[in-house]
Amino acid sequence: MSSEKQAEEAIVSSLNETMEHEEEDQGDNSIFSVKSLLWHGGSVYDAWFSCASNQVAQVLLTLPYSFSQMGMLSGIILQVFYGVLGSWTAYLISVLYIEYRTRKEKENVSFKNHVIQWFEVLDGLLGPYWKAIGLAFNCTFLLFGSVIQLIACASNIYYINDKLDKRTWTYIFGACCATTVFIPSFHNYRIWSFLGLGMTTYTAWYLTIAALVHGQVEGVTHQGPTKLVLYFTGATNILYTFGGHAVTVEIMHAMWKPQKFKYIYLLATLYVFTLTIPSASAVYWAFGDQLLNHSNAFSLLPHSAWRDAAVILMLIHQFITFGFACTPLYFVWEKVVGMHDTKSICLRAVSRLPVVIPIWFLAIIFPFFGPINSAVGSLLVSFTVYIIPALAHMLTYKSASARKNAAEKLPCFLSSWTAIYAVNTAIVIWVFVVGFGLGGWASMTNFIKQVDTFGLFAKCYQCPPSPSSKHH
Repeated sequence: MSSEKQAEEAIVSSLNETMEHEEEDQGDNSIFSVKSLLWHGGSVYDAWFSCASNQVAQVLLTLPYSFSQMGMLSGIILQVFYGVLGSWTAYLISVLYIEYRTRKEKENVSFKNHVIQWFEVLDGLLGPYWKAIGLAFNCTFLLFGSVIQLIACASNIYYINDKLDKRTWTYIFGACCATTVFIPSFHNYRIWSFLGLGMTTYTAWYLTIAALVHGQVEGVTHQGPTKLVLYFTGATNILYTFGGHAVTVEIMHAMWKPQKFKYIYLLATLYVFTLTIPSASAVYWAFGDQLLNHSNAFSLLPHSAWRDAAVILMLIHQFITFGFACTPLYFVWEKVVGMHDTKSICLRAVSRLPVVIPIWFLAIIFPFFGPINSAVGSLLVSFTVYIIPALAHMLTYKSASARKNAAEKLPCFLSSWTAIYAVNTAIVIWVFVVGFGLGGWASMTNFIKQVDTFGLFAKCYQCPPSPSSKHH
């Protein structure tokens, strides 16, 4: 045991030393400067803000819609269930990152000008086939995650200014979000993460208070769940809500001491519960089954300065979340075109622009705010952040020697490998059957219905009819 403890301490010491050297090089001895304060983050607090800010953005506005599909009790229970499940798989990802990094550092591999990504962790621990699987799922999920943020921008701004249709707003915000190419890495999201979480907090409590003050609409009904297809569509949107840890590795790599990340995602999730559960419950209580045809909670709340402020703050936060989702894609593309080691921010920004174009295009093709969340949740999130991490963890430590020499100790609440394997196996089976199987069937059925009703390239999805069309 003493030799194992000494080995672990040596690994942690090596990791700390490497990260501290990176901090010194990048910080340029300006720890107390304004630039360092606002621009260069890598602490435990920065990671917490990044996780919490990234976890809940536009999905806050679609959770009342999910409650109307599945009922309030199921909505609350599944939020807690998937929140805990997501925190566990984020923990697994952090363990695998530390394992990969310590193994590489023993081989004297330097990551000074290189950002480690999830597919590289899978490649180093399990081989090229797992790298291909991780790359495919992660990139596709982050691509559509960025698409969803862009759709949400257009959907929200429409409730302030409906002189332009949602498709035109998508064009405009696509250009605005393209400016995220100038943000080098997750180190540089310090002030944005802090502001983003503040904006989401305001919006969540605005939704809660506004719904309670408004009271229940006349003849309100709460019939959900009425159909299995709606129930599992709502469930997969919640699965998507707590599946924001596709960028966990990049956030960890931006930390000065990434081995401290282990429980950060859980703490972020606990805070997110204080935003999502009260707001979704209050809005569903007030409007009930009307939400089945209004996937954006803003659409049912009366116009006011408070609502306009919430819309504007959510727009800014969606810009930030777009950057969170897109930055790992930027890194992948930089590595493909050989620009990842370039120190010039402008050159890297220019090389990143091709990533934004397909996102822009897909947001115009599929403007289905709400239903697209569930489709992405069932088909992509289920594998990317639940099934693959659980399987990868089991395969990485399948041998006795791997378990004995693991860089991280087992958590205090699950101190046996048998228990770890039992939990991971249960997650894989549950998410595959319920999340991917039933959720995939339900969400794609609903998604196809939206395509049949509104068509691809819909000019103004779920917009109220204009006075002229009502007259006709």
